[in-house]
Amino acid sequence: MTANRSAFPSPALIRLAGAAYLVIFVCGIFAEFGVRQRLIVPGDAAATAAAVAAAETLFRRAMAAELVMLLADVFLAAVIYALLRLVHRTLAALAGALRLVHAAVVAAGLLQLFLALKLAGAADPVVSGQALTHLETHAFGYAAGLVFFGLHCLVLGGLILRSALVPRILGGLLVLAGAGYLIDGFANTLLTDYAARAELFQTIVFVPAFVGELAFCLWLLVKGAREP
Repeated sequence: MTANRSAFPSPALIRLAGAAYLVIFVCGIFAEFGVRQRLIVPGDAAATAAAVAAAETLFRRAMAAELVMLLADVFLAAVIYALLRLVHRTLAALAGALRLVHAAVVAAGLLQLFLALKLAGAADPVVSGQALTHLETHAFGYAAGLVFFGLHCLVLGGLILRSALVPRILGGLLVLAGAGYLIDGFANTLLTDYAARAELFQTIVFVPAFVGELAFCLWLLVKGAREP
């Protein structure tokens, strides 16, 4: 494939995108696994409210980490478009747009976290108990956002498979990651007993997503793109 070098992102910008991806990993893992999953007690609204109220500073840090993650997502969407528009401009724009939709859905979910935090500290146990409902709503919204992210990974992986700019094996891994996100997102929506199978579906998502996205992140960070 031939391309105009002047239209190609600089190696420094590509590596900065890798750093942004790493920020997304760190912030996302901290917010979800380091904070929320430690505070939420499934099925116990009172215990969840007490845990959130007692860890308000930590909970706010998780919200801030999610904001940083979303800002990095917006930047990364722009760099992905700049990198892969040389392969197919329309599909590169679609990949970037899908990542932005995912970021918008997750950003809307931050309102649920804010409401959960405010309600958790209420003196009335009936009111504070509603915090769990808002946390569960946030979790569902986050899963819905990952459907759009899964589509982003499918388009991004397909573009990489068609290109000579990025190792094609990374494209295949991202396609697998995208399929995993879609399977989990629709399972969460359609299955009434999803909670009982959540660990299985999360494994389906986590393994290909972790390998594929981390590999792409490291390639951006360390290697940079091949010259077109």
